[in-house]
Amino acid sequence: MWLRSNDFEDGAQIPGDNSLCIIDPEAHVTFSANKSPHLEWGDVPEGTKSFALLMIDVDVPSSGEDVNQEGREVPEDLPRTDFSHWVMVDIPADTRSFESGQFSDGVTEGGKPGLSGRPREGVNDYTSWFEGDSTMGGTYKGYDGPCPPWNDSIVHHYHVRLHALDVPQLELQGDFTAADVQEAMEGHSLAEAVLVGLYTLNPRLAGSQ
Repeated sequence: MWLRSNDFEDGAQIPGDNSLCIIDPEAHVTFSANKSPHLEWGDVPEGTKSFALLMIDVDVPSSGEDVNQEGREVPEDLPRTDFSHWVMVDIPADTRSFESGQFSDGVTEGGKPGLSGRPREGVNDYTSWFEGDSTMGGTYKGYDGPCPPWNDSIVHHYHVRLHALDVPQLELQGDFTAADVQEAMEGHSLAEAVLVGLYTLNPRLAGSQ
């Protein structure tokens, strides 16, 4: 099974339009168009009854001590962890593409409610990132694009993973997360396709991409 996008190639930079934030020369960052990317896939295995989609940044700092601090950079050798940007399940088996901006077009303060039919959208990790923020706090479902620390010393890698499943829907209820999806998919994935995009808000690194 293969997965591609018209918005960015595998191993290439994700456009600013598909990101939550872009570089601002005065304020470091500003909100962007936050459009969900175009995706297209094929060579689907026989017996596929639905798809599940996850988009995860695998390079998030495990400590926030240096994050977005003036005069400092997040160390390159700091241990990294995952941050989910898109959680979607129960995608109908006959689906083969998503249009750019189909599931997100703009930044929604407090988060989007997400789709609840077919497909269904789960909670992304901006829910915890904005927790306690009087303006942005809320439950974030569906797609919200990259916004890594503006002072991180590494370029972040965003893994878009599409799974072909042998069940029409996953046993998930309520505000499910990427971890919940990964657990529910165990033993049901017939094939997986991966598309990796890159992104940084560090001006020192952005010029080298």
